[in-house]
Amino acid sequence: MAAPSRDNELRRTFPPLPPRDGDRFAESWWGNAWVEALERGALDVKRLERGRGYAGQGHVDAITVTPGLVLAYVQGSRPRPYRVQVRLRTLDDTDWDRFLDAAADRPGHIAALLDKEMPQSLAECGVPLLPGPGDLEPHCSCPDRGHPCKHAAALCYQTARLLDADPFVLLLLRGRGERELLDALSRLSATRAARAAQGRGPAPLPGVRAAEVLASRALPPLPAPLPPPAHPEQPPAYPAAPGGPDPFALDQLATDAAARAQALLVSGRDPVGQLTFWQDAVRLAAARPGAGLTAGTRALYSSLAAAAGRTPSELARAVAAWRQGGPEGLAVLEEPWDPPAGRFDRARPLLLAADLPAFRPRRNHLTHPQGHVQLRLGRDGLWYAYESEPGRDDWWPRGTPDLDPVGALTGLGLPGDL
Repeated sequence: MAAPSRDNELRRTFPPLPPRDGDRFAESWWGNAWVEALERGALDVKRLERGRGYAGQGHVDAITVTPGLVLAYVQGSRPRPYRVQVRLRTLDDTDWDRFLDAAADRPGHIAALLDKEMPQSLAECGVPLLPGPGDLEPHCSCPDRGHPCKHAAALCYQTARLLDADPFVLLLLRGRGERELLDALSRLSATRAARAAQGRGPAPLPGVRAAEVLASRALPPLPAPLPPPAHPEQPPAYPAAPGGPDPFALDQLATDAAARAQALLVSGRDPVGQLTFWQDAVRLAAARPGAGLTAGTRALYSSLAAAAGRTPSELARAVAAWRQGGPEGLAVLEEPWDPPAGRFDRARPLLLAADLPAFRPRRNHLTHPQGHVQLRLGRDGLWYAYESEPGRDDWWPRGTPDLDPVGALTGLGLPGDL
């Protein structure tokens, strides 16, 4: 009988309710109205008391609610439970129309129903929504002919708990499901709103009439734009404070920001706007004035390298590549590639013609056979020179990039030693 898999809009099955202490089975006013209708229509108070005991002890199995009917099995004194029904008259279409009109009259009614509340003003709209004495018709398979028997009374008390939690159970008993009622209320509210809008004229809009805005009139000329500054200004001095930021680092960041702002103002482009986080960290470190790893430089390299997830040694090598060729120089350091035939293939004969030994090719690298000088071809077509200690794979950028591989080595200042 109680099969949740068969539930639909007009059939709801509720699992057995847990036992409860006390005689109070409803908290809401509509749940108590159901209990009052049961108790005022009963012919035997003792049967009601036993029914309350059955309900409180959890003798009522799953409850199925359909229009006009509450159905459940109730365990009595015998091993086999009794089949119990409680019938309630359903409302006709005229009653439902009155109910829907009353619900749509106040927005608060619909909101209360959605919150599982039954407004008392809605229940008193002239529609017999709540049962009165004698409206509940119990039927039980037990031999007791009481009105109601203790099994039917137990089912009625448990039904009050269902109504307490969800007033749509009462509306389903009266003939209509929750989805159908909410859809009908939505359509009715939309219809009323459309009719009300038709009866109102268009609301005046704030603003100025288009004819006034578009009327021809003489406007003063725009002032000439101010000339861009010839160079960025120097930032103010930042005093050192215990536990505060490094004033030299702040000065460097402010100077860099001013230079980028001036370039953007003059050219309309941010010169470093497309750089990655790592490229920008290398650029900032490369802009540090001076040479050598001083204490300040080491602190800067350490913080930038940690932020980029690299080591200070990796950052120092990348700075050397940036100072050699900017972003393209950094790409030559970190991104080996396979150049097409042409310039790369012509480099080896040019090196031989300059009385240099045969360099070993690998990808875009040409390495001296003694392993202390290397040329790398960049995607920009320039040759970049690198040096390493003989026998070690520890290459550092040196010299100035050149279109001629021999010229890149000449710029290194070591052609006689090769």
